[in-house]
Amino acid sequence: MHTVGQRHSFFLPLSIAAVASAACFVSSPAFAQSAVTESPPAATESPPAATAGPPPPAAQAGDSGPSSADRATARALAQEGYNALKGRDYATAADRFTRALALVHAPTLLRDLARAQVGLGKLVDAHENYSLIIREGVAANAPQSWVKAVADAKVEIDQLAPRLPSITITVKGPGTPRVTIDGAPIAAASLGVKRAIDPGRHEIRALGTGYYTAKKTVMLNEGESLNVAFELEEAPPDASATTLEEERSSGVVVTFAEPAWRKPTMIAAFAVGGAGLALGAVTGVLALSKHGELSTDCPRNTCGRAQKADLDNYHTLGQLSTIGFVVAGVGAATGTVLLFMRPQPQEDEADSSTRTSRVQVSPFIGLGRAGVEGTF
Repeated sequence: MHTVGQRHSFFLPLSIAAVASAACFVSSPAFAQSAVTESPPAATESPPAATAGPPPPAAQAGDSGPSSADRATARALAQEGYNALKGRDYATAADRFTRALALVHAPTLLRDLARAQVGLGKLVDAHENYSLIIREGVAANAPQSWVKAVADAKVEIDQLAPRLPSITITVKGPGTPRVTIDGAPIAAASLGVKRAIDPGRHEIRALGTGYYTAKKTVMLNEGESLNVAFELEEAPPDASATTLEEERSSGVVVTFAEPAWRKPTMIAAFAVGGAGLALGAVTGVLALSKHGELSTDCPRNTCGRAQKADLDNYHTLGQLSTIGFVVAGVGAATGTVLLFMRPQPQEDEADSSTRTSRVQVSPFIGLGRAGVEGTF
């Protein structure tokens, strides 16, 4: 004899365990770690040769070009830079290729300098060097290594472009504000528009005649765009120059490096959850329909052999519905945690030691990024 009408609840513990596992995984310390900067293409080919080729523009204009000694020195520097790049010693590689370029202008040297700069996190400089290679191009009779350098630059600049962060700085108050990033002044024409910037931590100061200086520190991830707004406070007419230079507020905008898998995983989790919900709903409706038929054919919830196939079908639909709703719950929980959970910030010891106990923070959250903004 078979019974009908009983609930299938053995998937409930599995649902609870799966949801708990997903939540624990996403909230683990590994989830909050910063993303590691992608390494530049490995130097797998022969070292760049600073050999004779079509002369650079300066030489075409009448300059005699580099001497034999310059070329020999450039070749030695290129070999050292190649070895350093191969060993991922990007600082040494960048130094050697820069020195070699000062002696001989060659696209092979520019390409490998750009690769070293990518390794150092100097993405803006690397992008500009790739662009320079492409703009200059090579002559028809150029060495094959030069032709390959141009082709490499076209491929690698396309890979680098999405990784470039940008920042938009606006300043309210003074008519002619002055802004510095990491101590270096930027042109007024850069204000209010996107400006390419390397990923990492940067200190931004805004100044203006008759206004107090303001400072904000930002942490930019690769590929991120960030708006930083200043509203300078006007100083009294008798304020001294020293007072004006004192920072009235030290705002901190912090964003957290996101693992590359976070956003696609979140989207996939919601997609899987939606598919599970659809499966659970459809099979649930079919199971209810089958239950109605069996209720008619099986008085007092007792079915005979003639109804065995329908009863098995009902049980299968019920199990599929349960599985679908479990998948929907796990997917929704995982996607929600990925969307709303903020990794813990990693503060420098120097910053922690200088902060007072009064902290005003305003959290912000968006799709694939999160952080806090406030005054310390």
